[in-house]
Amino acid sequence: MPFIPHTEEELRRMLDTIGVDSIDDLFDEIPETLRCGSLEKLGHGLWEQEITTLMQGKAREDGQALCFIGAGAYDHHIPAAVWQLATRGEYYTAYTPYQAEASQGTLQLLYEYQSMMTELMAMDVSNASLYDGASGLAEAVLMAVRANRKSTSRRILVPRTLHPHYRATVHTLVKNQGIELVDLAYNAATGQTDMDALRHHTGEDFAALIIPQPNFFGVLEDVDALTEWAQANGALAIAVVNPLAMSVLTPPGEWGRQGVDICCGDGQPLGAPLSSGGPYFGFMCCTQKLVRQMPGRIIGRTLDLDGKEGFSLTLQAREQHIRRSKATSNICTNQGLMVTAATIHMSLMGADGLARIASKCHSNLRLLVNKLTSLGEIEPLFSGPVFHETVLKLPMEPKAVLRTLAAHNVLGGYDLGAHYPELGNALLVCATENRSEQDMDKYRLKMEQAMASRRQGACATMVKFD
Repeated sequence: MPFIPHTEEELRRMLDTIGVDSIDDLFDEIPETLRCGSLEKLGHGLWEQEITTLMQGKAREDGQALCFIGAGAYDHHIPAAVWQLATRGEYYTAYTPYQAEASQGTLQLLYEYQSMMTELMAMDVSNASLYDGASGLAEAVLMAVRANRKSTSRRILVPRTLHPHYRATVHTLVKNQGIELVDLAYNAATGQTDMDALRHHTGEDFAALIIPQPNFFGVLEDVDALTEWAQANGALAIAVVNPLAMSVLTPPGEWGRQGVDICCGDGQPLGAPLSSGGPYFGFMCCTQKLVRQMPGRIIGRTLDLDGKEGFSLTLQAREQHIRRSKATSNICTNQGLMVTAATIHMSLMGADGLARIASKCHSNLRLLVNKLTSLGEIEPLFSGPVFHETVLKLPMEPKAVLRTLAAHNVLGGYDLGAHYPELGNALLVCATENRSEQDMDKYRLKMEQAMASRRQGACATMVKFD
């Protein structure tokens, strides 16, 4: 949907300049008999998201799938203005801002992005993005090992509730650097990190504890208790968060008595479309005392000799990006276009807008769970509080059910069998603000039909075997 930026005042000035009274006067050569009239059948005007939802529904009639998958990438509404502005030439083709005198626009945008992220996370400083959330966490782990002078172990506590892809990425990037990742079990009843398992490590030497919020199961962790355990045991606390959820939850900088030391995650919920898996961007914030250990770009604001505001890369020499032996990281390219979109998105939405979207996601998930559990054979697997996705226990293998749903253009969720076989028939489902009640009713109907089809198939197989 194109974004039309002209205000009524601007339109009036343009019409006055060319000497006509109204836009209709520009088309006076078209006979009245050929004009469409008042378009009464279109009904009343809709706001942007309602129009987008309506048109997406029309598109699904031609085969576009209805998505209830989350698992780290979320189908959110993105205002049309975001990408209409982000794809303007001055943003779309902007290059690395090494020359501050030629890059003030890019640098100011990145500075504004950093300011928004520090406010959202309640942290002291932010960098100007990383490749994605998973590699951003790997950078946070390396940063923690460098920064924690109290620890000599190079060991990191990693909850099994952390996204499996994040765990795999961190392992890949640190396994050859003498860093040990120690798994931390979860509570089978609540879906949260098991505090008894954590207390078992009390007194041991760890460089850091990773704290996901929400975790991969969609469950909210007891972040205050986890943060305070880390600080009491000489470990740095690394938060891995959904940035949208932070608009309604306590931000990482306020966890426990002192807040976390490092915060990171994926910025995809802030204006990046799903796009078959990317590109997205990673974000990272930290406390002031760790700022010189933080990888990636940091933009500073200053005044020149004439008192004019200016922006530049700061705290890092260019060797940060070109000399491996002296760099805190070899992150060279911030995801500039994605960050541009995120900055515009957050500016348009504001704190209240982000909070409203997050609240709508939560209420939609509750509605979806109620509809699915009303079938009588589906139930929530964990009792812990959730944000906008949760794990459901099905009466049969999710893989077969999901295949049947996909045949009806419903992407029904994420099968946890490959990563958590101990959970049995566990399905991770998500509902964002984009899912209407009609979408959920369709999902419920197709789920009911899929389960009935699988039961009939199983009965037929048993009869044939007998």
